Amino acid sequence: MNYLTVENISKSYGELTLFENISFSIHKDQKIAFVAKNGTGKTSILNIISGDDEADSGTITYRNGIVVSFLSQDPKFNDALTVEETIFASDNPILKVILDYEHALLNPEDADAYQKAFEQMEQYQAWDFETQYKQILFKLKLEDLNMKVGALSGGQKKRLSLANALINKPDLLILDEPTNHLDLEMIEWLEAFFAKENITLFMVTHDRYFLERVCNEIIELDEGQLYSYKGNYSYYLEKREARIEQTEVETGKAKQLFKKELEWMRRQPKARTTKSKSRIDDFHDIKHRASQRRNDHEVQLELNMERLGSKVVEFHKVSKSFKDKVILDGFEYLFKNGERVGIIGKNGTGKTTFLNLLTQTSQPDSGKVIIGETVKFGYYTQKGITIKPEQKVIDVIREFGDYIPLKKGKQISAQQLLERFLFSRKKQYDFVEKLSGGERKRLYLCTVLIQNPNFLILDEPTNDLDIVTLNVLESFLMDFPGCVIVVSHDRYFMDKVVDHLFVFRGDGVIEDFPGNYTDFRIYDDSQPVISNTSEDKKEKNAWKKTEENKLSYNEEKELKNIESKLNSLAFDKKELEAKFNNPDLKPEEINKLSEKLQQIIDDLEAKELRWLELHEKLE
Repeated sequence: MNYLTVENISKSYGELTLFENISFSIHKDQKIAFVAKNGTGKTSILNIISGDDEADSGTITYRNGIVVSFLSQDPKFNDALTVEETIFASDNPILKVILDYEHALLNPEDADAYQKAFEQMEQYQAWDFETQYKQILFKLKLEDLNMKVGALSGGQKKRLSLANALINKPDLLILDEPTNHLDLEMIEWLEAFFAKENITLFMVTHDRYFLERVCNEIIELDEGQLYSYKGNYSYYLEKREARIEQTEVETGKAKQLFKKELEWMRRQPKARTTKSKSRIDDFHDIKHRASQRRNDHEVQLELNMERLGSKVVEFHKVSKSFKDKVILDGFEYLFKNGERVGIIGKNGTGKTTFLNLLTQTSQPDSGKVIIGETVKFGYYTQKGITIKPEQKVIDVIREFGDYIPLKKGKQISAQQLLERFLFSRKKQYDFVEKLSGGERKRLYLCTVLIQNPNFLILDEPTNDLDIVTLNVLESFLMDFPGCVIVVSHDRYFMDKVVDHLFVFRGDGVIEDFPGNYTDFRIYDDSQPVISNTSEDKKEKNAWKKTEENKLSYNEEKELKNIESKLNSLAFDKKELEAKFNNPDLKPEEINKLSEKLQQIIDDLEAKELRWLELHEKLE
C-alpha cells in the first residue's frame, strides 16, 4: 500500500542547487533511512515532505486518510502550555476522549458527563492508550506533566516532540535525527519500540547501530542520484561499494571508447549518412560518461600536537553537588598519556559537570583537580560554533591566523585547511548562518583541531555529522597520540574509539569499566538488579578484582581491551582482504594494501600473544 509519492522535486538556494528531479515512494511497513553527505539537502527533503518548505518543482502526494507525524530538528511549541497540555493539544481523537474523562473525574457531581466520558473510554479502548502514552513520557524522562514548555531545555523539547509523534500512533512517521538528545537507555528503548510497533518510518539518522537494527531499506542521495538498497546498514555498505566499483569499471570502459570515437570525430566525416549522424549523437553521450568523476574527497585531519608530559590530569578526592544532587563524591583518578575514555550515563547524572571540572570552567566543592603544565585542551562542546552576523566561513578560520602550523614544520593557508574539511573555495565565502547543521559542526571541529590540542574532549561530537565524516573522525582519533574523552550516545562511535568507560550511575557513583560500550552492555545485562548499599556496590564492581583473580586491575583492564581490539582487527583484516578481489587494482595500490594488511596481521599476532600470556597467568 503506497503512503507517499515524491515526484521530480527540485530545490535551489540562489546559485546553489541541492537536488534536481528526485523521485521515490514510501509504502506501508517500510522503515526507510535517507542517507547523504552534509549539505546535500537531507533536511530540506524532509521539510518539503512535511510541508514546512516548498520544492521549486515537482509534487508530493499522500494517500488519503493516513495519519502522518513529523519530528523536526527544531520543534515549535507554545511555551505557555504544560507538557500535558501540549500532548493533549494534538488532533488525536483518543486524547480528546481521555481529557474529557479526566475532567469528568474532577467534577463527580455531573453524573451524566461522567457516564458519557466512561462510555467514550470504552468505545475507543482508551484505557490501554492512556497507560501507553504515560509509559512513553516516562521512558523519555518527561514525568513532570505540569512543567511549562518554556522551562524545558532544548533536548527536553526534542524529546517532547518525539513523544508527541509516538503518542499519535501515525501510519507514517518522518524523523529528522531521532536519536539526538536521547541518552543510550532511551535510544535502546526506541529501537525496541520501533521493532514491535507497526509504524512506517522515513528517517534521517547518523546512528549506524540504529540503522542496522531498525531499518529495512536505505535510500542514498549520491552525486545528485538516488539509489535504493533493500536491507539494513551492513547490506547497504556492501552493495554501495559494489555499485561504486561497477561505476568505475564502466567509466574506464567509456574512456577507452571515447578515445576511439574522438579519433573518428577528428577525421570530420564528410558523408552525413543516417548512420554517421547517429554515431555523432552517441559520441556526446560517451563523452559525458567518460568525464564522470566521483566527488569522494574526504576530510583530512592533521595535527601539530604539543608534547604531553608525564603528568596529565589528576583528580584528588573531588566532590561536587548542586543542592541535594551529588555529582562527584570523593572521586579520584590519574589520567595517563594516550587514554581514550568514554563517558556514559543517564541525562542529569553529571557528565557535562565532570567535563567542566576537568577543564576548570567549574570548581569542585572539595578536593583538587591538577592539570599538567604541558596539557592543552581541545573542547568540542554541544553548543557548537558561535555564529556572528555577516561572518563568512573563511573569516572563522582566519581568526586563528592566515597560516596554520602542521607537523614537521609545515604550514597551510586558511583556505587550504578549509578545503581539507570539504569547504570548496566558493563555499568558504558563504555566510556561516547559511551552512547546514552538519556543515557548521564540521567547521566547528576544524576550529577545535587547528589549535593543536593534546587532550581532546568531545561532547556529543557525532550529532549532525554525516557518516563519511564520522568514519574519518574515528580513524583520526584511533591514531591520535594524546588523551581523548568522549561523551556520546553513538554506540558505534564509542565501540570504535574508546578503551574504557566512566559509567555515571547517579548520586556520585562513577564506575571505571575496562572495555567499550558493547562489552559494558553484555556485562550490565548479566548483572542482577541490586540496591545501592555499600555492600551491593562492592558486588557490582566485582569485575574490578576478585580474590581468585590473579591479574592486577591494570592487567584485567588490558585483557578486556585486547579482546575488544582483536574483534576490531579481525573485522579490518576481512574488509581489507575483500579489496584484493578488485581486478582493476594497480600495482602501487596492491603494494599499499599489502603493507596495510601486513601491519594488521602483525598487530593481531602481537595482541594474540599477549592475550595468551594474560590467560596463562589467570589460570
